[in-house]
Amino acid sequence: MTRSPKKRGVRLLLRTAGLGLAFAALVVVLLLWLAGTFHRKIDVAARAPVRPAVSEDTLLATVRTLLMPRTEPAVGTVRAVHEASVASKLLAKVLEVRVSAGQSVREGDVLVRLDDADLAARVQQAQAAADRARATRDQARIEGDRIADLFARQSAAKIELDRAQTALKEADAHLEEAEQALEESRTILGYATIHAPLSGAIIDKRVEAGDTVTPGQVLLTLYDPTRMQLVAAVRESLTRRLSIGQSIGVRLDALQRTCQGRVSEIVPEAQAATRTFLVKVTGPCPPGIYSGMFGRLLIPLEEESLLVVPQAAVRRIGQLTMVDVAEVGVRKRRAVQLGRPVGDDVEVLSGLAEGEQVVLNSGVGRAAEPTP
Repeated sequence: MTRSPKKRGVRLLLRTAGLGLAFAALVVVLLLWLAGTFHRKIDVAARAPVRPAVSEDTLLATVRTLLMPRTEPAVGTVRAVHEASVASKLLAKVLEVRVSAGQSVREGDVLVRLDDADLAARVQQAQAAADRARATRDQARIEGDRIADLFARQSAAKIELDRAQTALKEADAHLEEAEQALEESRTILGYATIHAPLSGAIIDKRVEAGDTVTPGQVLLTLYDPTRMQLVAAVRESLTRRLSIGQSIGVRLDALQRTCQGRVSEIVPEAQAATRTFLVKVTGPCPPGIYSGMFGRLLIPLEEESLLVVPQAAVRRIGQLTMVDVAEVGVRKRRAVQLGRPVGDDVEVLSGLAEGEQVVLNSGVGRAAEPTP
C-alpha cells in the first residue's frame, strides 16, 4: 500500500526535529564539561591563600602624620652685590690690556693702559709754567722786601711799596694757577692707566690692544665673587610675608643645593607689567656660584600635614607600589599611592591611614610594638 505524501512530510519533520534536539543536547553537555561540572570539586577553604603571621622579631613602623613647612618658589637670578663697570675718560688708543675674562684681580691692579704721549707732554708744559710762575713770585717777594726796607728808611714812596705788594700778590696768584694746572694735567695723565676699583673677577672684556676708545665707553666689567645675592621677582600677595633681615631659603638648581640667606632689600615699587616686587637676598653661598645663575627664593607659607611611611616598608612589584600591613597578627599586602620623599620617609597619598602598622623590609627603621 502506498503512503500518502502528507504522512511522509510529517515523518521527515519529526526526524529533523529529533536530530536538532540531539545536537543541542550534545552542545550543552560539551559546555558543562568545559566548565568543569563533571570534574572533582576542590574545597574553597583549601584554595584560600595562607597569610604569613607577624612574628615577635618583625620590625614594624607606624603610619604617622608629619607637619612640614610649606614654601612657594619665586624665580630669580644670582647677581653680585658689588659689580663695577670700568670706563674710559679719554679719547685715546689702547696700548695694552693686561687681563682677560675670568681672571682674578686685586684692588689697584693695572687693567688697561692707554696712549699717554700727548698727556705726558702737557704735564711737562704745566711743570715748566709752574716753575716760571714760582721764579716770578720769588723775584716779586725779593723786590717787595727791598721796597719795604727803603720805605722804612723813608727812601721810597708809599706808592712804590703798594706796587711791590700788588706785584707779589699777582705772582702768588699766578703760581697757584700754574700749580693747579699742573695737578690737573697729572690727573688727566693718570686716566691713561686704568686700575681695578675693587678686588674681584673680570666677567667681561670689551676692548683689545689697538682699539680707540672714547670717553664713557665701558672697557671691562668685574665683580666681587665673595658677596653674592639673589634678585627675585615676588608677586605682591607674597611680599607681605617678607621683611628686611628675615632668614630665608635659596635653591640653586645647577648646584642641587639649598642655602640660607637674609632679605637685604625689598624694592618699594611694583613692576607694572607683572605686579611683582624685586626682593634681594644676600648671605652665605656655596662654592662655585657665579653671577647670572638661575635660583629660586623659597618663601615660607603655612605648615602642611603629610601622612608618611618609612621607605623601608615600600616594595615595588612591577608598576605597583605595595606595603605589608600588620592586621590582627598577620601580614596583608596592600597597594598604595606615594608622593614625594621626606628624608627616610615617603608621603602616602592613598591606601593607608594614620596609626596603621607596616612591616619594614630591612633592619633599618623604627621598631614598634606588635599588634596583639
